[in-house]
Formats: sequence, structure tokens, C-alpha cells
Amino acid sequence: MESSRQTIVLICVAAYLVACIGVGLWAMRRTKNATDFFMAGRHLGAFVTAMAVFSSTLSGFGFVGGPGLVYRMGMSSIWMVICVTIGYSISFFLLGKRLRLFAEVHQPISLPDVVATRYNSQTTRLLISIAILCGVMGYLASQIKAMATVLQDLIAQNGGLGIPLEMCVALSCAVLVFYCVTGGIIASVYTDVFQGVIMVVAAILVFFTAANAYEGGFAEVSRTIMEDDPEAMGPWGTLGIMGCLSWYFLFAMGGCGQPHIITKVMMNRRIQDAKRILPVSLAGYCLSALLWLSIGLVMRAMVIQGKHAALEVADAAAPQFLQVYAHPILAGVVFAGLFAAIMSTADGFLNVGTAAIVHDIPQSVRGRSLKRELFWARIATVGLAIAASLFALYSPFDLVALLGKYGWGIFASAIAPAVAIGFNWKRATAVAANVSIIASLAINALVLVLSGLGVPIPYGVDGSALALIASLTLFFAVSFMTKPQELRPDVEGVMDI
Repeated sequence: MESSRQTIVLICVAAYLVACIGVGLWAMRRTKNATDFFMAGRHLGAFVTAMAVFSSTLSGFGFVGGPGLVYRMGMSSIWMVICVTIGYSISFFLLGKRLRLFAEVHQPISLPDVVATRYNSQTTRLLISIAILCGVMGYLASQIKAMATVLQDLIAQNGGLGIPLEMCVALSCAVLVFYCVTGGIIASVYTDVFQGVIMVVAAILVFFTAANAYEGGFAEVSRTIMEDDPEAMGPWGTLGIMGCLSWYFLFAMGGCGQPHIITKVMMNRRIQDAKRILPVSLAGYCLSALLWLSIGLVMRAMVIQGKHAALEVADAAAPQFLQVYAHPILAGVVFAGLFAAIMSTADGFLNVGTAAIVHDIPQSVRGRSLKRELFWARIATVGLAIAASLFALYSPFDLVALLGKYGWGIFASAIAPAVAIGFNWKRATAVAANVSIIASLAINALVLVLSGLGVPIPYGVDGSALALIASLTLFFAVSFMTKPQELRPDVEGVMDI
């Protein structure tokens, strides 16, 4: 079987891509209008929604970017991956029931729809839409770059060809566009069920494979890395205490601002399903995250000991481990699951970004969305995917995980105060929401410029975490300084429940 390893891997990946085409065509037949395209008709069951929530968080960010981040920075990464589980809990506690009630009463097709209703402000809708587009650039770019990195490594291992990353990005973008344009969010959430189960099972198997791939298991892996770089195996890794604590804050509190997660809360069939969705999502995420940590540590130890050639790019840790050390069938299944995760997550981001372009921004500017909304949604999907592909290639963030972190940071700092706090606190005002969003976008833009210039923030503090602190502070301060808004009776009624 070892002699046929690459053939088995390619067959698994090819079979999955064919299945994706089938899912896209099936979903296209079920996508009759904009509500189906953006909100899946609000008829998803609890299990489907739970799979969609956790898998859209992990995806290429975790399966490719996670091991790459561990390979480069050691245990710093644990402050990112573990804290997401806290973010899940906070998000569902603050928003799980309330957002679904808003969706039930007002029948929105996007998050800015709900925000505009809460604050009775088209300006707030516009700013939230712009924030979503900015965040989509980072997070979608991480998915495209993850897919391109895996394709590049697969092609190199099988044919010995040095295909440029740009060509792999173009191919990845083309596949994603077909999948997303045909099926909309329906294709994404139903693929999530399939790939979510694969991710959980595969992550557990890969974890034990990684433990057995290195003689002495994880204890010996830790010793090897500790002897080479004690800081990497310390509680803060190579990032340092301030950097890790800023990631803790960003990923714990920032979960409330992730539109790809909180919009799925509005898609489930029944309001009471939120209490069932959370534990399933948490369990799936925690088990799948085993792959994030195990591969990165084992590959770093392998390279230190000279058992594996040094990686040209850290993001190659996962694909090279799977192709060299995992059972061929397991490698093929994991690659198929990885492509599934990337496709469905990218679809989710394209979906929320497209909704902002064709529905929310026109609504805020001219009081109505575009005619033939479904048609223009598919056109906007193509443009958004191309823009994200360019950002993946030419942004200053060289790792998949850092691209995803930047997108997460924009969502967290711009959306979390206005949504997580604003939907639970009647004193919050539209002016406060607007000021906090503008400030967060300005700080994140500055972070992007400084990263491009190679200027680090002192003590390793994450710039997006500073943006979240600033936006939260301004949100509370401006709310207290401005006159309280008179809420619509239906909005006040939902907030009183």
C-alpha cells in the first residue's frame, strides 16, 4: 500500500471534489431566493447547525494554519486554539437565544439587517457591512491560501513539479467560486455535516498517529524541543506573555463578533435548539483541535532531530506529515476532510461578504437592496473571491493562521461590542456603535500598515486585541455620554425576554 500512497491520496481528494460538485448542483436546485442563499431558509436542525458552527471555525485555519503556527512558535498557539472554546460559550450565552428571536420576529437575511433593526440606524448597518467585508478579506484569504498550500505540496510530492503558489491560488479560487456560486449557504452547511464528522474522527486518528510517529511519544517530543529551544515549550511559547494574553482576550471575547458563527445561530429551525448546539460544537471543536497541536509539535521535533528535512514554509507541516507519516487511507481521508472544511468555510465567508455587498450596503445607502438579488449575489461572490486571493498572495502575513487571526481580529473588535453588548444592554446607542466600529477599523488598518513595514508592536501585543479594547471602551463611554435611544416596541420586547 505504501507504494500506492500518493495514488490513494489523490483518489480520495478527487472523489471529494467530485462530491462537492454534486453538492453544489443539488444545493442550486434548492436555492430559490435570497433567503435560501443567505440563510438556508432557516430550517436547519440542531446537529447540522452545530457541525456548521465548529467546522467553520477550524477549517483551513486550524488544519493547515494551526500546525504551521505551532511549528514556528511552539506553545504560544495554545492561547489561540484553547480560548476559542471560551468564545463559543460566551457567544451562545449572550446571543444564542436573542439573535434567533430577532430572526424569528424580523426575518432578516444578514447580520447587518438585525443590527440596523436594533439601533434603528442605516449608518450602523453600513459600518457593520464594511467591517464584515474587511474581516472577510483576512479570513477568506486564509482559507484560499491553506487550500493552495496543500495543493502545491500534493503536486510537488506526486509529480516533483514546483508549481508556483500563485497558480495554486488561482486553481483554488476557481474551485471555490464554482462551489459557492451554485449552492450558496445551503451547500456550505450540508457539507459541514459530512466534513465535521470526518474532521473529528480524522483528528483523533492523526493524534495517535503523531504520538506513534516519534519514538518515545509526546514526552520525547517535548524533551527534544525543550533542549533545542526551552522558550518554545514554555507556557508562553516564543510569542511571550503579553502576546499570549492578548490572544487569550481576542479569541475569548472576540468569538461574539464572528459573523460566520453568529449568523448560523439564526439559521436553526427552533429557538430552543441553541442549548443543544453549544455542547455538540464544543465537543467537535475540542476533538478536532488535537490535530492542530500534535502535528506541529511532532514535525518540529522531527526536523530538530534530522528525521525530516527542514520545511521551506511552516504551513507545510500538516500536508507533509500526512503524506509521509500517516497511513495512506487516513492521509487521503484527512485531505478530503480538509478540502471539505475549506470549501464550506470559504462558502460561509463569501456568503456574509456577498450579503453585505448586494443587500446591506445598498439598503443603507439608497433604502433598498439590489434588484435580482440572487443573480448579483453570485456575481459578487466571484469578485470577492478574486480580491481575497490577491490578499492571500500579497498581504504581509506569511502564515495561514496569521491571516485568519487578522480576519478574526477585525470581526472581534468591530462587531463584538455592537452585537454582544448592544443586544443585551438597552442603554447602548447607535452613536456608540458607530464610533466603536470606526475606531476598530482604523486601528486594524494601522496594524496592517505596520506589519507591511515590518514594525512590531512592543512586547508582542496583538494589534487586533488593542483594537478590541479600544472599541469596547469607546462603546461604553459614548453610550453613557449620549442620550438613550427609544427602542422600538418589538425590539424592546425581544430584549426583555
